[in-house]
Amino acid sequence: MAGAVLLLTTACSGGEEDGDGVTVGGKAEAGTPQVTVAPGNGELKARPDKGVSVTVAGGAIESVTLTYKGKPVAGALSADKTRWRSRTLRPGARYQVTAVARSPQGKTTTVTSTFSTLKPAAELDIIDVTPRPGETVGVGMPIMVTFNRPVENKKAVEKALRVRSTKPATGAWNWVGSNTVIFRTENGKYWQPNQQVTFSAKLSGVRSGKSTYGVDDFSQRFRIGDSHIVVASTKTKRLVVKENGRTIKSWPISAGKGGRVVNGVDTFLTTSGIHLTMGKENPAIMTSEWMGVDPKDKKNGGYREVIPHAVRISNSGEYIHSMASTVWAQGRQNVSHGCLNSPPAAAQWFYKYAYRGDVVIITGSKRKLEWNNGWSYYQMPWSSWVKGSALDRTVTTG
Repeated sequence: MAGAVLLLTTACSGGEEDGDGVTVGGKAEAGTPQVTVAPGNGELKARPDKGVSVTVAGGAIESVTLTYKGKPVAGALSADKTRWRSRTLRPGARYQVTAVARSPQGKTTTVTSTFSTLKPAAELDIIDVTPRPGETVGVGMPIMVTFNRPVENKKAVEKALRVRSTKPATGAWNWVGSNTVIFRTENGKYWQPNQQVTFSAKLSGVRSGKSTYGVDDFSQRFRIGDSHIVVASTKTKRLVVKENGRTIKSWPISAGKGGRVVNGVDTFLTTSGIHLTMGKENPAIMTSEWMGVDPKDKKNGGYREVIPHAVRISNSGEYIHSMASTVWAQGRQNVSHGCLNSPPAAAQWFYKYAYRGDVVIITGSKRKLEWNNGWSYYQMPWSSWVKGSALDRTVTTG
């Protein structure tokens, strides 16, 4: 048979080859199963995203072995055992597949095919995932995945993404850009505390665009720690910390004073909404340059301050941080540029205590937090978030 390697355990007529693969058996001897394997033997430019398929007529599949560099490659067998299909394949790689089928009369056919997948013109890779490997994070933590290039076929790529957690959760992916996709849990239902989460991407062989394929799979684990929920009010000027549902600490704060309106937004007001802690700085250098004012221009509100024990909660410069100079106002008056000024001892404690991804809920301000101001993704309604999935679906992580 042209180009096909045949290992027949019973008499067989040889085979026939077509564009879809190689077919063996089922002609010369009655009762011999016919097996079709694609790609066919000797193929040099097989499509990685098509994988390997084995079909049988006149019998059932007994076994399929697909290997790359001597290691097995996963596949799935249909309930009636007449079809087998592999996962996507690594581009630019050489594979061997051996399929065995048996007829009701006990006659067998064995087919072996050796082929190579095409080499892509461009490769899709994951260049960054947040959180970090092994990091312990808060119950609000999103999974943020960045690719090395724009993803054209977002559906195919999203199908390759997996999130598994020790304790089940419902979440969804949302494409916030051409090369960035983010997973978060359902509104009001954060990760359950104290568990492990695994993110994986079966990208090898996934066709993400014209002549562009994923080459390597990816996997990363992190841990959800205790539930830290911070609730603060700009009206009562008080902050409360709850751990696993129990209040463990509280202190007075001074929030944004307001009074600087730019394009209809009072930029000196603290934003109300569901924030997530994003990182820590000790110290943080805060200046008036963000509002276009030279720090030396004191007359127009210029400032430069070195702030200890600062935990960031947005991209617009909001922190929970130490401020000894405003202790007199904390609990009484809002005097900050938008941050939550805290007593030095409380701020130092929170700096050590907080994970990235802790939930910080702020109320009382007329300035609303935008969904893309930092990691404030819970500000987007759940139905809208799910619509941002290329597959328009939710995901169960259990």
